[in-house]
Amino acid sequence: MSVGLLAIVDDVLSAALKASAKTAGVVIDDAAVTPQYVQGLSPARELPVVGRIALGSLFNKFVVIIPLALLLSAFAPWVLPWLLLIGGTYLCFEGAEKVTEWFGHHHAATEESSGDERKLVSGAIRTDLILSTEIMLIALASLDPDLGTWPTLGALVVIGLGMTALVYGAVALLVKVDDIGLQMMKHPVRRTRRTGARIVRAMPAVFRVISVVGTVAMLWVGGHLVIANLAETFWHGPYDLLHAIEHAVDSAGPVVTWIVDTAVSAVFGVALGMVVVGVVLGVARLRGRAQH
Repeated sequence: MSVGLLAIVDDVLSAALKASAKTAGVVIDDAAVTPQYVQGLSPARELPVVGRIALGSLFNKFVVIIPLALLLSAFAPWVLPWLLLIGGTYLCFEGAEKVTEWFGHHHAATEESSGDERKLVSGAIRTDLILSTEIMLIALASLDPDLGTWPTLGALVVIGLGMTALVYGAVALLVKVDDIGLQMMKHPVRRTRRTGARIVRAMPAVFRVISVVGTVAMLWVGGHLVIANLAETFWHGPYDLLHAIEHAVDSAGPVVTWIVDTAVSAVFGVALGMVVVGVVLGVARLRGRAQH
């Protein structure tokens, strides 16, 4: 392999790694959301279903999202901030909806029957399309615009493959950990049986923690996307306020600055999400009255 080609590969991998860091919040949420689709399935069907969802995710990224994102980037780049703004608002809405559920407000939802794998997989792939779109658009927006078309495509391919492997590898591990614990509980060694029992008892709490982390990540990423892309479109107010707050704590160091940035973005995400939840619930009630 020539030195020039090695340099290009190194640039692509470096760009992909830097851009991937910006997508962490959505990736965590993706990994937190997906296990719900295999709950209720027999253990023998869990991994095959996760595999089918992963293949659907690859289709979403490589056949739908990346080609459209590159076309828009080349011919209508002004559309991308609006898409990120819409996507960020959706993430805030989803996060705020989960927060309201923590306080006992359950939203009506159509859930797929756990016995119909085709519906389960199609529902999971639809959800993945939204989250994968956010991942790839955030990654594209994070790449250097001077990188060039082919290196940009290469970086997006690396990110798409890496994120799919990370998310669905983690999901596959999560959904099988309790089965591993159950097998350990049958082991003749008492210490191994106890460890297996602890694993089985711990899994509900693990899933709750993942759900909370995913919700916070959604609100943080969604809020930051909205703040940044409002400034790119028509309103600098929230971005200027965030910048002023960051400047006020800048002397405390980069870690504190990042924490403050994340907290402000999350609070903004909660506030915006609650507004959207209120609008959605209001429209639903009006529709319900109209039908009666």
